[in-house]
Amino acid sequence: MADPSVAPRRSLFTKYFCALFAAAVAPLLIASGSEAWFGYHDQRARLNDLLDAEARLAAVKIQDFIEGIRDQLGWTLQLPWSEDSVERRRLDALGLLRQAPAVISLSLVDAAGKERLFVSRIGLNRINRGADLAGTPAVMGARAAGTWFGPVTFRYGSEPFMTIAVAGNRSAVGVAVAEVNLKFIWEEISGIRVGRTGEAFVLDRPGRLVAHPDISLVLRADEAATRPLRALRDAIFLTGLGQAATGQDLAGKTVLAALAQIPGVDWSVIVEQPLAEAFRPIYAALWRTAALLVAGAVLAAVLAYWLTQRMVGPIRLLEDGVARIGAGQLDHRISLGTGDEFERLATRFNAMADELSVSQERSERISRLKRFLAPQVAELVDRIGDDRVLDGRRVEVVVVFCDLRGFTAFSAGAEPETVIGVLREYYDTLQEVVSEHEATLISFHGDGVMVLLNAPVSCSDPALRAVTMARDMQARVQKLLVGWRTLDPRLGFGVGVAMGPATVGRIGSGGRLDYTAIGNVVNLASRLSASAADSETLIDREAAHAIGTHIPLVQLPSRSLKGFDRPVPVFVPVARSSTDTDPSLPAGAEPFYRPAMF
Repeated sequence: MADPSVAPRRSLFTKYFCALFAAAVAPLLIASGSEAWFGYHDQRARLNDLLDAEARLAAVKIQDFIEGIRDQLGWTLQLPWSEDSVERRRLDALGLLRQAPAVISLSLVDAAGKERLFVSRIGLNRINRGADLAGTPAVMGARAAGTWFGPVTFRYGSEPFMTIAVAGNRSAVGVAVAEVNLKFIWEEISGIRVGRTGEAFVLDRPGRLVAHPDISLVLRADEAATRPLRALRDAIFLTGLGQAATGQDLAGKTVLAALAQIPGVDWSVIVEQPLAEAFRPIYAALWRTAALLVAGAVLAAVLAYWLTQRMVGPIRLLEDGVARIGAGQLDHRISLGTGDEFERLATRFNAMADELSVSQERSERISRLKRFLAPQVAELVDRIGDDRVLDGRRVEVVVVFCDLRGFTAFSAGAEPETVIGVLREYYDTLQEVVSEHEATLISFHGDGVMVLLNAPVSCSDPALRAVTMARDMQARVQKLLVGWRTLDPRLGFGVGVAMGPATVGRIGSGGRLDYTAIGNVVNLASRLSASAADSETLIDREAAHAIGTHIPLVQLPSRSLKGFDRPVPVFVPVARSSTDTDPSLPAGAEPFYRPAMF
């Protein structure tokens, strides 16, 4: 049995507290985690769309800037060359310089590839210089594709320039070649802002910085310094156009960037935003969620503690009450007013204590009665609840005596342990039979046993019940004798049954009282038992008359018994109906079926 003083490995308070706390906090954690997960992906998708849209918008603006210059060049190629058109073309070229501030110089080449006009903002204008430009990449590219965009070059190692050449719709009108200062793209790029610190920049195909809000970076033309920007562009290409990618900016900060291509010039417009700023709403939401989670966890802990205390408190009270009741304080009662299962359980425990108290009182009463009475009589009095049944009175009873044949000789020669063992087995068997037939075991006298029926409590057909009980005694004791006869073959078992009036009641003095029967019927039953042979049950005439035809009986010759003046009629039960000619009947026995014959 477990020692109740040993504390459990894990208390009920801890189990229920953890379970209730987890039941309250787990949904909060799941909700917060899912909210953070979906919020992150939603914000990432929103930023992807925003940056992609800004990059496309910047690409469109830069493309419009370049196409605007291309269209202006096209207006200078409307008429074929002639001697009287030079002045007009000079005026058109000067007008182009006024309308397109980004154009630094303009060369007009005739159909033969000769330079006919050159105007510049920073150099001398020339007319009919006649330089052969037919083999230059600009003229050849324009004549082949209509429009030619040269690579980005850095004049004086700093300012970015690009050559744009446009061919007329007829070969006679020639080609216009313009040098364009790309610093003017800065106005388009610097106007793009994503959030507070997000910006855009432009890289040409080799990865040189063409435009940046910090124009000094462009003017320095430092390819080593702009290496992170090229790495960022490569990361976007790996991710795929239209998808934002993460990388490092020039300051070493992690940024989220998207890219758009500018057709024709093969430039890349990249729009970036620092990752910390881009996800600031998510971080703020996460902080709010964390604060709510902590508050929820604290509230859950308080509620779990309160609920657990509400649960464990009554359990501890029940535990204490059960311990007291188990220790013998049967008058202790558990007081709980929770109005739930705990209160019903306390009520059950109190009822159990009442029943235990009654049982203890009954046990004590039986113990007191057993000091004076045979155990069966004591239990009978307790069951009836009135000991007046033990008062002396005159009543008709059936007395059964039984004892072992040859036991005196056996006990004289056998070991004490063997004798005690035989008697213990013998008594247990007889007591079991007596209890089954609800008779009263009056006493044991060595190997002799006295049993009483119809007293102290009356019963129906006491004689029939007595004979039935005697037959069961014979059957069971005979089974025991099979083994006992190996110890002494003389052992046997006989029973005597007599019916008649007797005085029954308590008798004795001092600290010992016995319930017994006194009268001639007792002596008769005792003498019949002593006269019975092994496996024989002798019945007197009164009992046989009461049994009637319920059990087949045969009458033996009358026997002279000690203490009786005249021979006593004797009967024995048989296992089946007999006739006068039945050879199984004992010598001198006569069949007996009806009490009327007496």
